[in-house]
Order: sequence, then structure tokens, then C-alpha cells
Amino acid sequence: MCNDPLKTGRGKIAGSFLRLSAYSLFKINHLTLYRLFAAAILLFIASFYALQAQTITGAWRGKIGNVKAELKLVKKGDSLLGTSYYYTSKNHYRRFAVRGYFDDVTNAVVWWDDVLLDGKGSDNFFASNKDALLSVADFNCPGENVMKLEGNSTERDDREQEKGIVQLQKISRSAFSDEWDYVLENYFVGANTPSVIDSIAHLSFAPPPIEMAEKSTPAPAPVKTSPPVAPSVAIKAPSPVTTTTKPADPSIEQKFTSRTKKLQTVIPITAKKIELRFYDNAQVDGDSIALFLNNRMIYKNIRLTEQPYTIYLQADDLQDDNELVMVAENLGSIPPNTAFMVAIVGNKRYEARLFANEGSSALVRLVKQVER
Repeated sequence: MCNDPLKTGRGKIAGSFLRLSAYSLFKINHLTLYRLFAAAILLFIASFYALQAQTITGAWRGKIGNVKAELKLVKKGDSLLGTSYYYTSKNHYRRFAVRGYFDDVTNAVVWWDDVLLDGKGSDNFFASNKDALLSVADFNCPGENVMKLEGNSTERDDREQEKGIVQLQKISRSAFSDEWDYVLENYFVGANTPSVIDSIAHLSFAPPPIEMAEKSTPAPAPVKTSPPVAPSVAIKAPSPVTTTTKPADPSIEQKFTSRTKKLQTVIPITAKKIELRFYDNAQVDGDSIALFLNNRMIYKNIRLTEQPYTIYLQADDLQDDNELVMVAENLGSIPPNTAFMVAIVGNKRYEARLFANEGSSALVRLVKQVER
């Protein structure tokens, strides 16, 4: 178990001074006072480096499945932001922007590849490592100055497609340089504020624009004139009247199976009951949805309004990894079908905007913590 260095380090320093009564401070001589302050400074420095070491924030290296990987995670409240690299060398890699969650009570970690940012190298490597991943791991400290993330991974949009075991170990510095390095290097000296992290995330989650070559406008072709031709009148026979039968609208089950599922967010299951509230996102325009849990329809004909449609799930009835899919029954008057979801899990609140249309459905993964 990795202890919280913010608590242990500060506690040791505070405890050292609180044990000194006003009378004892008055009685000690200058030399003793100097020694006390020197000891306190050394303790603070030791606690500072321990704090840097024993935290989820940092760079991680190892393997996810049979692919070499590096991961940079930055903790912001319960959330995680950062970037992931899957590589064979520094010149052959794929890089994703990463989102996730960290439970500092159980040390459970969930993160997923959110946006593909860039890639470099051979097409063969990309073809075999093209899928975004979702990983669930345990943050543990098996030895002094040794921190690991150990768990399992699947494809982000399909929990059935297992990608292998997660084995990552914390390192002092990543082999890949990017915008998150500033936060990692200065996390404990001012760069851990939400404003700094959000500004870096804004840069990280926006893929670089694709440069388009300027196109030259061709000169207009000369206009040729021809003498006018007298119009000819042609009499056509009336076309036969044909009747067409409009195909029946697909059922909700057919919409569920035929549309692709796109991950919108991941909710960690850390309580016995999960409350899910669904609203229409922004303007109420008649959106209607159905909900499927692990390939089984649980609710249909849900009309989204400014008032929440609330459902409850019991953790005991759920698997370790669950797929909640929102299928658009219609697109309302303003496509696509959009919902605002609020999840209440214990004393934690998660929010997400879900998007669905005639080609895709919104996927939410509900994941239990890893038990080791």
C-alpha cells in the first residue's frame, strides 16, 4: 500500500514542533534551537522527495499486453490527465491523450486513450496497434522507491477484446518529450493547480492541425459561343405509375446491434449503489433514448427533458467491467441526440455529455476496482 506523502510528511514536521511547549522553547539555548531547525529542514526535504516519489503523478514505463508503453499521468482531484505512448523505438510510436480516475483510498486506477494525437513510424506497427485502450490497475509500492501499476487492459470501445496485462513501473523521466513534462517537473512547486493543468490539457487534447497545400486557381477557360438553335418540342408518353413500399423502421434492438459504440466516459464503481441521471443537453428538442446494460435493454422510450430521468444500479448485480450503451431512438429536432449524464457513486459525482446518432451509440464503461 502506498501511503499519502502529503499527510505523512506534513504530519511528521507538524508533530515535531507541536511537541515543543512554549516553556521549552523559552528554555532552550541558541545551539539547540539551531539544531532543531536544521533537523526540521532535513525532515522537510526528505518528506518532499518522498512526496514526489509516492504519488500517482509521474512517468511510467513497461508493457501493456505485448506492446512497450510509456504513460504520463497528472492527478487533478480524483481525475487523471496525461498522455500515453505505444512504441517500438523513439521513432516508431503512437501517442494518445489520456483521461482517467484515481481512488486514493483503494489505490485503484482507471485510464483510457481518449484522442489519438500523433504517430510516427511504419504502417505495419500502426496496423497492429491501432486501437485505443482502457486499463484498470492497482497502484502499489512493493519495495522502497519502487512503484508499480499492475492490472489488465481491453480495447476502449469493446470490453470483450482483451489486450493483455498491464505492467508499468514509475520512472524519473520519460524518453518522450511533450507538454506534460513541465507539469511533472514542477508539480510540487506550483504546477499542480487546476488552472495550470487545464491549460496544458487544452493543448494536449487538441491534435495538431493538418497543413493543407495551397491550391492554385486555374485560369477560366475561354467561353465559346454558338449560333442559337430553335427548340424542338418532344411529346413523351406518360410514365407508368409505380408504388413503393417504405421499409419498416428498425427496432431498438436492431439499432443497438447495427450501430458502432463509441466510448464517452468511464465511471469507477466504488460504492454499493450507482445513481444515474439523464437530462437533455442544452435545448430540449424531443430527444428519446434507450439504455442497454451488458447487451440487454433495461429502459426504452426515455424522453430527455430539463428534469432528470433517474435510474439506480446495484453494484452486486454488476460485473467487474460493464457496458452501458445509450441508443438514440430519434434525433429530436436538432441532431444529433445529446444527453447530459450525472453519475453519483457514494460521495463522488461524475458528469459526461453523451452523443448518439443513426450511425453510433454512446458507450459508458462502469468498472469495478482491481482486487489484488
